[in-house]
Order: sequence, then structure tokens, then C-alpha cells
Amino acid sequence: MADDLSTTIAEAARLLADARDVTLLSHVNPDADTLGSALAVGLALHRRGVAVRVAFGAPEVVPESLEVLDVAGLLVHRDEVPLAPELLVVMDTGSVQRLGPLGDRVANARGPVIVVDHHVSNTRYGTVHCIDEHAEATALIALKLLDEMDVEVDEPIARCLYAGLVTDTGGFRKAGPSAHETAARLLKTGVDAYSVTRPLMDAHPFAYLGMLSRVLAKAELDQGAAHGLGLVHAVVGFEDALGVRSEEVESVIDVVRSASEAEVAAVLKELRPGHWSVSLRAVSRVDVREVAQVLGGGGHRLAAGFTFDGGSEQVVAALKGALERVGS
Repeated sequence: MADDLSTTIAEAARLLADARDVTLLSHVNPDADTLGSALAVGLALHRRGVAVRVAFGAPEVVPESLEVLDVAGLLVHRDEVPLAPELLVVMDTGSVQRLGPLGDRVANARGPVIVVDHHVSNTRYGTVHCIDEHAEATALIALKLLDEMDVEVDEPIARCLYAGLVTDTGGFRKAGPSAHETAARLLKTGVDAYSVTRPLMDAHPFAYLGMLSRVLAKAELDQGAAHGLGLVHAVVGFEDALGVRSEEVESVIDVVRSASEAEVAAVLKELRPGHWSVSLRAVSRVDVREVAQVLGGGGHRLAAGFTFDGGSEQVVAALKGALERVGS
């Protein structure tokens, strides 16, 4: 894996060194890892005089907690993304489907498609694949790419990478020694860890408390699910999400997963009436990536997701069925 990654990183760096116009895409409902990685590489290219744009397919606007990472104004609305990009870089995105309405840019790209990712379920849909499923965050692979490009990783770039690293490791609870060493390197550039992490992980508008209380009041625990290991789930309906930011909805899973009686946690998020995005988390014993794949999604062993059309009861029934299929 290391040799293959070194080879593809070198190839990606060579392509970016010759590029004059680069589009970087993040997955729908972007988090700090996908967007921070894209902005870090985009900023380095922008400083070299490359025409750069960073975008995602949905929602309409960037999450407020991530907006501050874009110090050079590289983020554009999806409608401003060329239909046939000259060179396309896709960050932290396991499949074309995760790009949403921008998925067609992969097939339409005039030049190479560089995929930078750490999902073991990645479908290898690009031209050059910088993929390391052992990396705790895509930001770590993006840093390898920047090093190969001989980029000076200063505070603005390091801040983007640190945001991705701290969030995808759950505040470093799931980080190995090398990830901690990388964090130290990034902090040495002058990154203020508290100012980066508070808006991403610890600060919410007051409306979040009301939304959370309504949602948690309806949470359900089924200790017989997942072969007796237990499932806890909560539903964030379309009406529940009105008046709060997308990042508030995404953060509900971190509360629900704290139920000690359940190995698996799920949060159903209604993006529009009848259309759901489902986040899955496991403690250690269930591979929720396999569960998500049964339902057309993907992700990591202990963190995954899928989309579903129907009623919330149908989603839960399908999820419980998939949990019984996996590991049976």
C-alpha cells in the first residue's frame, strides 16, 4: 500500500504542477475533512497562479462552521463548476454518487480525475487514486500530496488540514501515533487548536437545544437488534431541522451514539420529505460499512451512511434487516 500510495501521490503532484485550471470537489453535506482537504490543496495551487475553484453538490451554502477556512475565496456554488473540468480533484469521496448533482463532472472531465480518499469502500472511479484506507483522515493524505508538491505548509493551510484531522478522529480519540505527530506539526505553524475546534465541535446556536430535545425525546432503543448487540436510533424530520444549520443536524449522531446499551447508533435525517440521509456509528463489534453497503451506501468500519427514500419506519426496518444480514 505504501509503495502504491507513494507512486500515485507522485503522479498526482506531477499533474497538479503542470495544471493551469483545477476544480476540487467535496462530497455532499461537506464536513471538515472533505472541505478542509480541498481548501488546503486549493490554496496552495491558488498561490502558484492556478485558476482554482472548490465546490460541493449540496446544500446550497457552505456550513457556517467551515466558512472561515476559505481564506482566499475559493469556494463557488455548484452552478459555477465547469461542465467539463480541465483537471478534477475529488476529496474524501468514496463514490461518484456521493458528489450528488456534481457527479457528472467525473465522466465529463477533459483531463485526469485525481481521487484523494481514505474510505476502504472507495470504488476507484478516477484516473489517479491517492487512497489510503488506513489513514485516519483524508487530510493526512492531502498533506502527503502537498509535501510531494514541495508546498510550504503555513498556518492557513495547516488550519484547514487540522480541522479535517481533529474532526475525523473524534477529537483524536481514534488517532494513532503518526496522526498525533502530524497534529503537532500543524500546530507548530501557529494554528490555534481551540479556535478551530470550538465552532466545529463545541458551539451551537440556541435553536440547537430545542431541536435536540425534540429529537432525543423520540429516540428508540432496540436491544435485540444487531444480533442482540443493540441499536439506538433517532429521527430528525424535515420540520425538526427547520431553523438550525446542517452542522447541527449532523452532530446529533454524536449524542445518540453515547447510549451504552447499543453497539450501533443511527440518525435518520430527512433532507426533503421522504428522502433520508442516515448516519451509522458502531462501538467496535459491528462493521457498519458492510451494513451501509447492503443499503447502497458506504463508509468506514465504525462510521458509515446511506440514503433512502420512503417513510422513517421503512428506513428503520431496512436498517434492522441489513444488521441481521451482516455477520449472520
